[in-house]
Amino acid sequence: MTARFIDGPDELKKLVGEHLGYSDYIEVTQEKVNMFAEATGDHQWIHVDVEKAKAGPFGGPIAHGYLTLSLGPVLYPKVVQIGGFSMGVNYGANKVRFPSPVMVGSNLRLGVKLLSVDDIAGGIQSTMEFTFETEGATKPNCVAEIIFRSYV
Repeated sequence: MTARFIDGPDELKKLVGEHLGYSDYIEVTQEKVNMFAEATGDHQWIHVDVEKAKAGPFGGPIAHGYLTLSLGPVLYPKVVQIGGFSMGVNYGANKVRFPSPVMVGSNLRLGVKLLSVDDIAGGIQSTMEFTFETEGATKPNCVAEIIFRSYV
Protein backbone atom coordinates (compact mmCIF):
# COMPACT_ATOMS: atom_id res chain seq x y z
CA MET A 1 0.00 0.00 0.00
CA THR A 2 1.38 3.42 -0.90
CA ALA A 3 1.38 6.08 1.80
CA ARG A 4 -0.81 9.12 1.25
CA PHE A 5 1.30 12.26 0.79
CA ILE A 6 0.12 15.52 2.35
CA ASP A 7 1.98 18.67 1.28
CA GLY A 8 2.42 21.00 4.23
CA PRO A 9 0.36 22.51 7.01
CA ASP A 10 -2.33 24.16 4.88
CA GLU A 11 -3.22 20.92 3.13
CA LEU A 12 -3.14 19.05 6.45
CA LYS A 13 -5.52 21.55 8.09
CA LYS A 14 -8.10 20.89 5.36
CA LEU A 15 -8.17 17.21 6.35
CA VAL A 16 -9.15 17.61 10.02
CA GLY A 17 -11.83 15.07 10.87
CA GLU A 18 -10.90 12.72 8.02
CA HIS A 19 -9.68 9.16 8.17
CA LEU A 20 -6.32 9.21 6.36
CA GLY A 21 -6.02 5.51 5.60
CA TYR A 22 -4.64 2.16 6.74
CA SER A 23 -1.24 0.54 6.74
CA ASP A 24 -0.58 -2.90 5.39
CA TYR A 25 -0.78 -5.72 7.92
CA ILE A 26 2.36 -6.91 9.69
CA GLU A 27 2.68 -10.15 11.62
CA VAL A 28 3.20 -9.95 15.36
CA THR A 29 5.67 -12.78 15.96
CA GLN A 30 6.84 -14.41 19.15
CA GLU A 31 10.32 -13.15 18.28
CA LYS A 32 9.05 -9.52 18.31
CA VAL A 33 7.33 -10.13 21.65
CA ASN A 34 10.47 -11.68 23.14
CA MET A 35 12.64 -8.81 21.88
CA PHE A 36 10.23 -6.29 23.41
CA ALA A 37 10.30 -8.22 26.70
CA GLU A 38 14.11 -8.11 26.62
CA ALA A 39 14.17 -4.38 25.89
CA THR A 40 11.66 -3.47 28.61
CA GLY A 41 12.29 -6.13 31.23
CA ASP A 42 8.62 -7.18 31.08
CA HIS A 43 8.86 -10.97 30.98
CA GLN A 44 5.33 -11.73 32.18
CA TRP A 45 4.42 -15.32 31.27
CA ILE A 46 1.34 -14.28 29.26
CA HIS A 47 3.79 -12.83 26.72
CA VAL A 48 6.88 -15.03 26.76
CA ASP A 49 5.96 -18.49 28.11
CA VAL A 50 4.21 -20.05 25.12
CA GLU A 51 3.23 -23.31 26.85
CA LYS A 52 1.90 -21.68 30.02
CA ALA A 53 0.08 -19.03 27.96
CA LYS A 54 -1.83 -21.77 26.11
CA ALA A 55 -3.55 -22.57 29.42
CA GLY A 56 -4.04 -18.86 30.22
CA PRO A 57 -7.08 -16.67 29.68
CA PHE A 58 -6.41 -16.01 25.97
CA GLY A 59 -5.43 -19.51 24.83
CA GLY A 60 -1.94 -18.45 23.81
CA PRO A 61 0.66 -15.72 24.19
CA ILE A 62 -0.30 -12.12 23.60
CA ALA A 63 1.76 -9.08 22.66
CA HIS A 64 2.46 -6.45 25.28
CA GLY A 65 0.03 -3.54 24.97
CA TYR A 66 2.95 -1.15 24.76
CA LEU A 67 4.52 -3.26 22.03
CA THR A 68 1.36 -2.71 20.02
CA LEU A 69 1.53 1.03 20.65
CA SER A 70 5.26 1.11 19.84
CA LEU A 71 4.52 -0.20 16.36
CA GLY A 72 3.01 3.22 15.54
CA PRO A 73 6.32 4.65 14.26
CA VAL A 74 6.72 1.58 12.03
CA LEU A 75 3.19 1.66 10.61
CA TYR A 76 2.34 5.39 10.54
CA PRO A 77 4.71 6.29 7.65
CA LYS A 78 3.04 3.53 5.62
CA VAL A 79 -0.29 5.36 6.03
CA VAL A 80 0.68 8.98 5.56
CA GLN A 81 3.73 11.14 4.92
CA ILE A 82 3.61 14.86 5.46
CA GLY A 83 5.94 17.22 3.58
CA GLY A 84 6.78 20.86 4.09
CA PHE A 85 8.49 20.53 7.47
CA SER A 86 12.14 20.41 8.45
CA MET A 87 11.49 18.05 11.35
CA GLY A 88 8.84 16.51 13.54
CA VAL A 89 8.73 15.03 17.03
CA ASN A 90 6.40 12.81 19.00
CA TYR A 91 4.93 15.14 21.63
CA GLY A 92 2.83 12.70 23.63
CA ALA A 93 -0.54 11.04 23.91
CA ASN A 94 -3.88 12.16 25.30
CA LYS A 95 -5.46 8.72 25.70
CA VAL A 96 -4.32 5.15 25.21
CA ARG A 97 -6.63 2.15 25.55
CA PHE A 98 -6.13 -1.58 24.91
CA PRO A 99 -9.67 -2.96 24.32
CA SER A 100 -8.55 -6.41 23.13
CA PRO A 101 -5.34 -8.45 23.11
CA VAL A 102 -3.06 -8.96 20.12
CA MET A 103 -2.48 -12.69 19.82
CA VAL A 104 1.02 -13.72 18.82
CA GLY A 105 0.94 -14.78 15.16
CA SER A 106 -1.87 -12.39 14.24
CA ASN A 107 -1.66 -9.69 11.59
CA LEU A 108 -1.89 -6.10 12.81
CA ARG A 109 -2.51 -2.86 10.94
CA LEU A 110 -2.91 0.82 11.79
CA GLY A 111 -5.71 3.17 10.83
CA VAL A 112 -5.16 6.93 11.21
CA LYS A 113 -7.71 9.71 11.66
CA LEU A 114 -6.69 13.36 11.88
CA LEU A 115 -8.42 14.91 14.91
CA SER A 116 -6.93 18.40 15.03
CA VAL A 117 -4.20 20.72 13.76
CA ASP A 118 -3.18 23.78 15.76
CA ASP A 119 -0.57 26.44 15.10
CA ILE A 120 2.39 26.58 17.50
CA ALA A 121 5.54 28.68 17.48
CA GLY A 122 7.53 27.58 14.43
CA GLY A 123 5.07 25.00 13.16
CA ILE A 124 1.97 22.98 14.00
CA GLN A 125 0.71 20.49 16.53
CA SER A 126 -1.46 17.71 15.15
CA THR A 127 -3.43 15.13 17.05
CA MET A 128 -4.14 11.81 15.35
CA GLU A 129 -6.26 8.89 16.42
CA PHE A 130 -4.29 5.68 15.94
CA THR A 131 -6.43 2.55 15.79
CA PHE A 132 -4.55 -0.74 15.79
CA GLU A 133 -6.56 -3.75 14.68
CA THR A 134 -5.89 -7.37 13.94
CA GLU A 135 -7.14 -9.05 10.83
CA GLY A 136 -10.61 -10.52 11.37
CA ALA A 137 -11.11 -8.99 14.83
CA THR A 138 -14.42 -7.45 15.87
CA LYS A 139 -12.92 -4.67 17.99
CA PRO A 140 -9.64 -2.75 17.98
CA ASN A 141 -6.59 -3.81 19.95
CA CYS A 142 -5.36 -0.33 20.78
CA VAL A 143 -6.81 3.15 20.30
CA ALA A 144 -4.61 6.13 21.10
CA GLU A 145 -4.65 9.88 20.55
CA ILE A 146 -1.10 10.68 19.46
CA ILE A 147 0.27 14.22 19.35
CA PHE A 148 2.95 15.34 16.90
CA ARG A 149 4.78 18.63 16.61
CA SER A 150 6.06 19.52 13.15
CA TYR A 151 8.39 22.44 12.54
CA VAL A 152 8.98 24.41 9.32
